[in-house]
Amino acid sequence: MARLSLFTADARPAAALIRLTVGLVFFSEGAGKFLSPDQQGTGRFARIGLPAPELLGPFVGATELFCGWLLLVGLVTRLAAAPLFCTMVVALLSTKVPILLGRGYFIFVHTFAPKAGLWAFLHESRTDLAMLAGTAFLMLVGSDRFTLDARFAAPDPGSAKKSS
Repeated sequence: MARLSLFTADARPAAALIRLTVGLVFFSEGAGKFLSPDQQGTGRFARIGLPAPELLGPFVGATELFCGWLLLVGLVTRLAAAPLFCTMVVALLSTKVPILLGRGYFIFVHTFAPKAGLWAFLHESRTDLAMLAGTAFLMLVGSDRFTLDARFAAPDPGSAKKSS
């Protein structure tokens, strides 16, 4: 029977590639929201129609920076991936669905004119979709053995019986 733990670290070693890639992308994007707020943070959030961009920009930047760092070191990987997954859902809905529709909707503005339609959506959303899949993967499989999660994971009670 599988054990449930915040520090579960039983994913295959190859999962480290996904964890490190997703962590690096989010860490750098979070830093970018502070280093270039007009292009990547508050200013961008205001242009696409997100509410309270002066609060949301730093909040999302801090979330991406902190959770990206947690993924890089492999600490509470499943938990750290969850807010990043939510961030990608909002990013797709706010910036990429308007491209698909060819117009803004709800509170979101279509800022990529004249790009519109399915192919433009798929092209523009490739990183967002990859990060959405990467965070979903990490929420499902958790950490690999090259992480702090592995160091703090509770030993499997069944492992002592199996080795005897």
